[in-house]
Amino acid sequence: MFKEEKVLIIGSGPAGYTAAIYASRAGLKPLMISGLEPGGQLTITTDVENFPGFENPIQGPWLMDQMKKQAEAYGTRIINDYVVDVNFNGGIHEVSTEKSKLKTHTVIIATGAKARWLNIEGEEKFRGFGVSACATCDGFFYKNKKVVVVGGGNTAAEEAIFLSNLCKEVILIHRRDQLRAERILQKRVFEKKNITIMWDSTVEKILGDIEKKQISSIMIKNVIDGNQKELKIDGIFVAIGHSPATDIFNNKLKMDSEGYILTNADSTKTSIDGVFAAGDVTDKVFRQAVTAAGMGCMSALEAENFLTNKKVI
Repeated sequence: MFKEEKVLIIGSGPAGYTAAIYASRAGLKPLMISGLEPGGQLTITTDVENFPGFENPIQGPWLMDQMKKQAEAYGTRIINDYVVDVNFNGGIHEVSTEKSKLKTHTVIIATGAKARWLNIEGEEKFRGFGVSACATCDGFFYKNKKVVVVGGGNTAAEEAIFLSNLCKEVILIHRRDQLRAERILQKRVFEKKNITIMWDSTVEKILGDIEKKQISSIMIKNVIDGNQKELKIDGIFVAIGHSPATDIFNNKLKMDSEGYILTNADSTKTSIDGVFAAGDVTDKVFRQAVTAAGMGCMSALEAENFLTNKKVI
């Protein structure tokens, strides 16, 4: 049995919650499907220093909880479920979740992004047993130990800084000869005495005892001269960015070669009428909480305008 909605928001996080707040205040009574990771990437982020309105750093999970409560206070209904299929072929869109089927006039896609992996030997085998993509989740287990962080962007710098406060030694491995992280983060990395950087290097293999579920070392390759060497470590954190969580929308919406949903210029409108995309599913340039929130606002306003023009409201 299908239930019909005016606005259905797929995914939570800054984009989804902001869309919910604006749609709720417009009296649209949106339904949000929270997804597998309610709150998105900020729920695994500790200090948030660049979200406007806060003099001192705030905790990512706290910020997401506040956004959720604000959305609910204005009338957003949130269900803990995830979408398994969509049908955008008709005028009314059909969305199937693990638990139910829904019909909706508009859809706001805010499914965010997921961690990107190295896809090297040993990585999947030891994932959760020495291999992680979240320092704030797993850093505690490596207190006073030697760890590696792979990457050169903001995520890698933040992970290395966080781990340096727990671990005896942090080695940041980057395939280029300079970091891509913001200057303030680079400065903090360079100032940390227990962080060392291995430039022009890649991790080729992760070694360890599979029966004990414990890694022992990694093989590193210098991209300049091709030389390889083994490095003994206790843990490795992969921080090479994220990929948009858009698999369920393959062949349903226009996307680029990397899987980001394409939207109209200065808009969150996708290639399908009544379907909007906000946040990291469409933004591969900025990828900030504040820009995701801004796009969430845009998507709700555009959804309201769409419903008005269609005389649904």
